[in-house]
Amino acid sequence: MTAFNVVRFRVKPEGEQGFLAAHHSMGLDFEGAKRFTLFKTGDHTYCVVGEWESFDHLANARPQMISLLDTFRHHLEDLGNGLGVTDPVSGTAVVDKAKRASKPKAKAKKKATKPAKKAAAKKKAPAKKTKKKAKRGRR
Repeated sequence: MTAFNVVRFRVKPEGEQGFLAAHHSMGLDFEGAKRFTLFKTGDHTYCVVGEWESFDHLANARPQMISLLDTFRHHLEDLGNGLGVTDPVSGTAVVDKAKRASKPKAKAKKKATKPAKKAAAKKKAPAKKTKKKAKRGRR
């Protein structure tokens, strides 16, 4: 059954680049790991979500995950309340919904357009303006 782990971190302001670099350079070299996502939740706060083939795979990978954590632990702030630098939770999926990929919509057929009529070879001369002369009568 699919399992997930979620870990919350608060990163020291001066350690953010190192924290991100450690996650960019890591591989998904954990047996049974399906997916790994790191997302930012606020100023200097992040969460990681791991998806695993089973809870046993997740549990067996814990020593390897702790070794990875040790490479960037110095960039993290203590979360307080006795948590230390991480706030981890994990468990097996009890409801798992995914939006199915929709089929691409058929493209609307374009109506055939008639070619534009060519301009007449000869252009009509503009109409001449005629002035009407007022007839003045002589008295």
